[in-house]
Amino acid sequence: MHSPKATDEQHVSGPSPTGISSVHELTERNVQAIAQLEQAARQERSGSDKFADAVARFCGSVTFLWTHVAGFGVWIAVNTWPGGPRFDPFPFTFLTLVVSLEAIFLSTFILISQNQETRLAERRNHLDLQINLLAEQENTRMLKMLTAIAGALGVKVEHDPDAKVLEEPTRPESLVQQIDEAAHAAADPKKQ
Repeated sequence: MHSPKATDEQHVSGPSPTGISSVHELTERNVQAIAQLEQAARQERSGSDKFADAVARFCGSVTFLWTHVAGFGVWIAVNTWPGGPRFDPFPFTFLTLVVSLEAIFLSTFILISQNQETRLAERRNHLDLQINLLAEQENTRMLKMLTAIAGALGVKVEHDPDAKVLEEPTRPESLVQQIDEAAHAAADPKKQ
């Protein structure tokens, strides 16, 4: 019969069931899994969403800024140059129209892009919540198992009221209510 220590040492030094032999490999696998989820989400976007993202990316670039500085400079120079053609004389009414229309379209593209990012962020938050709830359920189960193992082996454990409370399952709806109450109390100090 093997001693528990020998069995533990054999299990610890043996290969992992997943083939992972280091924390680096484990985190690399997790990073790759998340990257695949992100790639799948990007591929699900419609053509108009991809176009809106491309426009929003370009509008947020230094190239976009300098293109506008140069374009406005040339426009103003051509229309104020003495003896030059003046297709939009001061106060540059047509330039104002062009810039206003551009602002309308750019803001629309940026809002479309932000809406897509919001959907992805909500999806990530939901995934985070599910993983956290699963981890909490696993931890609660492990605490119960450790308590049962300690009892079966006759190990005396100091009475810890916190440990007993932690063995109870977390109720997300109760936590949300506590968070809402704390937020309302912080927002309205008169009710405290």
